[in-house]
Amino acid sequence: MEVSLTSTAAAATKQVEQQQQFALASLTDLASCCSSSSYVASASSSSPAVATFSADDGVAELRFRRESDSDGGGVVNVDLTTAQLWKLGPTQTVCIFGGSDCDSNEEKYSKGVTVQFRNEEESRIFHCAFEQWKKKGIITQGESLPNGTLSSKSKFDDKIEPSSAKMYFHYYGQLLHQQNMLQDYVRTGTYYAAVMENRADFFGRVVVDVGAGSGILSLFAAQAGAKHVYAIEASEMADYATKLIAGNPALGERITVIKGKVEEVELPEKADILISEPMGTLLVNERMLESYVIARDRFLAPTGKMFPSVGRIHMAPFSDEYLFVEVANKALFWQQKNYFGVDLTSLHGSAFQGYFTQPVVDAFDPRLLVAPATYHVLDFTKMKEEDLYELYIPLKFTASVGTRVHGLACWFDVLFNGSTVQRWLTTAPGAPTTHWYQLRCVLSQPLYVMAGQEITGSLRLVAHSAQSYTIHLTLSAKMWGVGAEQGGILQTSSCKLDLKEPYYRMSQPYAMPQDQQPHQLVPTQDVHIQADDLDDTDLIQPLQNLEAQLP
Repeated sequence: MEVSLTSTAAAATKQVEQQQQFALASLTDLASCCSSSSYVASASSSSPAVATFSADDGVAELRFRRESDSDGGGVVNVDLTTAQLWKLGPTQTVCIFGGSDCDSNEEKYSKGVTVQFRNEEESRIFHCAFEQWKKKGIITQGESLPNGTLSSKSKFDDKIEPSSAKMYFHYYGQLLHQQNMLQDYVRTGTYYAAVMENRADFFGRVVVDVGAGSGILSLFAAQAGAKHVYAIEASEMADYATKLIAGNPALGERITVIKGKVEEVELPEKADILISEPMGTLLVNERMLESYVIARDRFLAPTGKMFPSVGRIHMAPFSDEYLFVEVANKALFWQQKNYFGVDLTSLHGSAFQGYFTQPVVDAFDPRLLVAPATYHVLDFTKMKEEDLYELYIPLKFTASVGTRVHGLACWFDVLFNGSTVQRWLTTAPGAPTTHWYQLRCVLSQPLYVMAGQEITGSLRLVAHSAQSYTIHLTLSAKMWGVGAEQGGILQTSSCKLDLKEPYYRMSQPYAMPQDQQPHQLVPTQDVHIQADDLDDTDLIQPLQNLEAQLP
């Protein structure tokens, strides 16, 4: 991956943004003798609050904020260098800290708040965090921690451009985008079924929700009887997750929301279960799978489980004349010779090629596929983070029909390998549509093939610092007929695409035009894979039991 020198230098000088949040049942001020203090004015107040540990400008601080105070007047800032905690009971603690000068004299008086936790577990975790933040102040570069090694510049910051990260966390910090994912009932329903059907894996266990978003998966885990759930979320959605979880107190008392990146936060204990929804377009877009693997290495116990545990990228050549013409015709604008007196034709070739650098995201008819699909396995339980920096997938197909091949169609599925039930979440064409849809790489130069002709090539995905991948696709049609056994390539077509900049075509009608020749129908049910298949992440296997070509 390439990161600009400017971005690297800026990231190297940037302070670590550490933050850890706790929802509190109530916060009550202790009385002070300084009657003029605004602090006394709210001394009798007691209301739900949020405690936030943070490190700004290298100074560790604890901040209490009442949920009922929207104007900021109820915020209590605590200097951790002078603060002390005193336990009054299993779920009640007094925090004493330095105060400011009174108007009547030059002495400083201590201030304090009484903190009521929702349960003993959260009280214990808060006290543990308090001692860590107080002792360490701010994590120093390379310091060894219980959940792995942190540095002032995390792996995430090393790999990702700050501007991309800012846009990414802003996007997922908005409720409307969370709603879009929650309303994908195939996605959400499959996660719910995978958790509830495997209650035995969750009951009484510690669960970590990686990239918790709205906290919906954390709530599912709590419904399944999890002992405690740590919901890690780096975007502002963590605040909404805290509110949603507090609105479900029967479940929320066993959930702790931690605001921060999985590469940076600390947890007080190891997890028995990791649950996450780290999949992007083509499975790997947004590069969250890397954070999922890092969370595995930092937080998961040796015998722990991952939900999901395996992902597969499926691929097959397709023929879609209408799509090809649609993409090619976008460049017709640049064929104008008199556009307000300007000849645009010199840029037509560049524009034509430019439109073919966009992967097409839509739902297509599986009858457009011209050969049985193959798949590439990613085993999240075994692979290294670095394995996701570049994926190389050799391709080999046998054409089922004679037609023009316009490119490669891709989709993915993931496996929830529970002790009771194994459940797949699939985005296959012909299956119920998800918000991921499918993806197609369109060649600017189609290939001509005959039925039975071999199609070979490769798909190479190279990660880049904008949280996505560059796609390198090559397809070749080998000689067919007499003399084919002697080898040789008849024709080859290649393309380079940016997964970060797709052409979203989801609004196009799903039904295939009447006059377009249908090809084979790929079954929407997932084929069973053996455990041995998961040991080789480079494995490519054809799908079996394809239905006969439609008339």
